[in-house]
Amino acid sequence: MQDEIVIGEGVVLDARPASFATRMLGALIDVATLGFLGFLLLVAGGAAGRGLDEAAFAALLITLVVMVLVVIPATVETLTRGRSLGKLAMGIRIVRDDGGPIRVRHAVIRALTGVLEIWFSAGGVALIASLVHPQGKRLGDMLAGTYAVRVRGGQRPLPPLVMPHELAGWARNADIRRLPDGLALSARQFLGRADRLHVASRVRLGNQLAGEMERYVAPGPPLGTHPERFIAAVLAERRDREFAHASAAARTAAAEAVLLHRLPHAVPDPAV
Repeated sequence: MQDEIVIGEGVVLDARPASFATRMLGALIDVATLGFLGFLLLVAGGAAGRGLDEAAFAALLITLVVMVLVVIPATVETLTRGRSLGKLAMGIRIVRDDGGPIRVRHAVIRALTGVLEIWFSAGGVALIASLVHPQGKRLGDMLAGTYAVRVRGGQRPLPPLVMPHELAGWARNADIRRLPDGLALSARQFLGRADRLHVASRVRLGNQLAGEMERYVAPGPPLGTHPERFIAAVLAERRDREFAHASAAARTAAAEAVLLHRLPHAVPDPAV
């Protein structure tokens, strides 16, 4: 199953929800890792709590359990932007429904819900929910507004940029200021995957990106220009100008390197 998502900055990504088997293997690795870590902490806690009374020892055990089941998983997912050890091994990541990176709130909700659906039910609730949901979400994902996507092996190469022939003359003479990196990337991703978007989403995103890009171009495109043709013309001209500038800079650097290796003031070596 493939699913086009748009991250918070508007970048269209070719992301696919992780398969059920991949998610389960990643979850097993995470559970095994946390189980081993929990065992070590409980052993250490038991040794440290020998001199404590019964109430203090129980409080220590509860604290250790909360750390293993909630604090550590939430901290790891927050710091790694949704990539725990198991997810890293399986090439998947937890993202928000809009494709953006998860925050503390999302990680905490997933961890708290995981206590019930993974640990208390031995994974049964999470298994059933993942099988039923079209994106493989468990209950924690549904409450947090997240889901797992593939980040390894899910990308396809983008088609090359082509200058629309009817806009070549206009683009050559247009004043194109430097585009913000996020806008340029969003536009490039959009053009590469426009044919796989829903028609309404394609029109909306095309008009939105063209409107943002037009603020950096003067004069504007000819009347009646299709937004996608305008975006392609700006990106293609931007690419060609940057290539020409880089080529000229390389030639200048090469010429200067030749001068640096000559004698001062180009004085020839004395005849022997």
